[in-house]
Amino acid sequence: MILIAILGCSSSNKHDDGAGPVPARTGSASPPSSPATSTMPKVHLSTPQGDVAVEVEIVSTPAQIQRGLMFREHLPPDQGMLFLMPEEKIWPFWMRNTLIPLDLIFIAGNMTIAGIVENAAPRTDTLRDVGVPSLYVLEVNGGFCAAHKVAAGAAVQFERVAR
Repeated sequence: MILIAILGCSSSNKHDDGAGPVPARTGSASPPSSPATSTMPKVHLSTPQGDVAVEVEIVSTPAQIQRGLMFREHLPPDQGMLFLMPEEKIWPFWMRNTLIPLDLIFIAGNMTIAGIVENAAPRTDTLRDVGVPSLYVLEVNGGFCAAHKVAAGAAVQFERVAR
């Protein structure tokens, strides 16, 4: 079993096929630009209260995906890790060596939220998935989705995310 860590979570599928980095692709048009000081890539999630932006660290190589957020003791409130998976399928994740609880947001290729695993307990090998294929997984702090009313089916947009 190989770890896929979006902020420390892991997948049970092996990805070290020697293919190197996943080619870049944009999910959808970027939202209108606004005066922002950060140049970090962002994921925009539609919610009933409006757009919620998460600054993300991007992982796409097998080694990056394997490590994810493992061993990190803190994640800033509006930051996360975006996993660019090599294909759209059901991706199970675990929390081995992940020290903080996380929400896992599984995003389909059509740029909608396929499903969410909320408050995944750290330091466990329990496999978690949403039973629906996804092409991306966004890991954020546990409780983020409840606090911002992020739900399955919501639209997602990427900003400065190359695939």
